[in-house]
Amino acid sequence: MSNVISLKAPAPQASSEQQRSVLIGNFSQHRRQQDDVFWLKENAELLNILECTGAELSEDQLLPLIGFYNQIEDRICFFQQYYRFILSICMDLEDLGLAGHKSEAIAQWVARQGLAEGELSDLQRAEAHRLLQRRGVSGVDDPSALNARLHGFINRSETFTLPNRKAAYELTHIVFYLSEYGRRDPRLEQGALISLEYAGLLAYLDQNSDLLAEICIAMLYAGLQPPQEWTGWLQRQTAGFVIADGELGQGQDAYHDYFVCNWLMATTEQPHFTQLLTPGPMRIRQSCNRVGPLRQMSQMLFDMQDKRSADWPVMRRHLQAGLSKEGHDILCAAENSSRNFESFFAGFARVGAAID
Repeated sequence: MSNVISLKAPAPQASSEQQRSVLIGNFSQHRRQQDDVFWLKENAELLNILECTGAELSEDQLLPLIGFYNQIEDRICFFQQYYRFILSICMDLEDLGLAGHKSEAIAQWVARQGLAEGELSDLQRAEAHRLLQRRGVSGVDDPSALNARLHGFINRSETFTLPNRKAAYELTHIVFYLSEYGRRDPRLEQGALISLEYAGLLAYLDQNSDLLAEICIAMLYAGLQPPQEWTGWLQRQTAGFVIADGELGQGQDAYHDYFVCNWLMATTEQPHFTQLLTPGPMRIRQSCNRVGPLRQMSQMLFDMQDKRSADWPVMRRHLQAGLSKEGHDILCAAENSSRNFESFFAGFARVGAAID
């Protein structure tokens, strides 16, 4: 019976310290091999969340990663294409409490190799520069010009009225880097603040908890308070994760949603990583998925062709009438969550974009 999910038997009691120990151990030792790039990605993300939310860890809790740390110079010299993951893991291990001082020398080596300047993407250059700056090393030749380009991208709020997950994730990550993961004011202009709101509306309409959680974190780092409609739904999503038995080398699961939803909870000082864990391979799934109305709204607008309008009060009745009750409720909650919903919809409707 392949559709039967075997759940891990929960420990009757588990302290937050024990939970973090099992979490680190499971991701470092029981999900993937260390030569798998997804191992690097998962462990870099977990350690980054723990570090930027101020987790207090003992060196014993980090010991599952000691073998990787001991070989880290050889790994980064050979696997230079993954230098950002490897350097991030090294820095976070040390900053979380692992005895060692390798990251400064490695950061200097990365700068001498010009690895950041070898990136095609401004976003990746920004990530590399932010990492190197953690150890006082400059990673790019002209950081002011880089920052100007990043601000130019996020200030164009029209970009974020259209469903484009790649652009939305780039928006959140730019805010993470500019804010040093909440450690300083990213100095966002009004256009960028509106961009976050528009991207959040799309993520909520799509019921994409992964993206919406990142957007809410970015808003908090920018000094904004995310709408209660969004955070309330994300709280319910976070409570609904289910930890099931997995196997080494498994395919993708809902681990990233699990990470970023709990990152948001930690950022807002709410209980996080509360699902009970036991050591061993684990697979994460969401128990309360629902399909948002975003795709159906787009199709309905496309089908209207020249009859569609950018005026939300005019279009509200037509769109809501064609949705299920659940889709209708999600759309109403989205509208109520933002004072800028009408201007968002004007861009989303794409009226007047015809080619002459």
